[in-house]
Amino acid sequence: MTNSIGNKEIMSSNLKRLMNERNLSQAELSRRLGFKTSTLGDWISGKSYPRIDKIEKMANYFNVEKSALIEPYKSQNNFYHEVIQIPLIGEIACGEPITAIENVETYMPAPAFTTPSGNNFYLRAKGDSMKPTINDKSLVLIHEQPNVEDGEIAAVLIDGDATLKRVKHQGKTVILMPDNNQYNPIVLTDDIDARILGKAVQVVNSL
Repeated sequence: MTNSIGNKEIMSSNLKRLMNERNLSQAELSRRLGFKTSTLGDWISGKSYPRIDKIEKMANYFNVEKSALIEPYKSQNNFYHEVIQIPLIGEIACGEPITAIENVETYMPAPAFTTPSGNNFYLRAKGDSMKPTINDKSLVLIHEQPNVEDGEIAAVLIDGDATLKRVKHQGKTVILMPDNNQYNPIVLTDDIDARILGKAVQVVNSL
């Protein structure tokens, strides 16, 4: 019987699956983990196998056991995955951490297996400026981070109010773009108090 430990093909398959589940590119994952893009590419393609410390770092990032990388994949239907509680943020108090108790409306269950590691929270979308991508009253899972890549959707705090918009960079200028062309972009000038709260990674549409 073939030993799964050190199996480059299994590692390759698991890495591709985990990256696809989180909509991560090779370049983005290498940047976040501090790995060389070419080295990560060799693991993804099955050309080489990472050292144990690298496996541990990837497992921690994906919030999975090391076995999820080095052993053959088992469907979620075949075994239990931990469920974690993620805060749903209501009104955001200026000066308070995003997930401070004053801001938390309730907690929502989510599978740990598909939730990015680090701080996460849900926001409830207001309005239709991001239709058809995000509908009014949909719950949007936000991974807390201070910056996002060009074209990604972010939760942005503007004068104490959170908004969901697609971020576009033009030189040093940041423009918040709606997906609904009936709304105008927002240009973040120096006189606007704004900061990125995090990246939108998942949408739970309301019925």
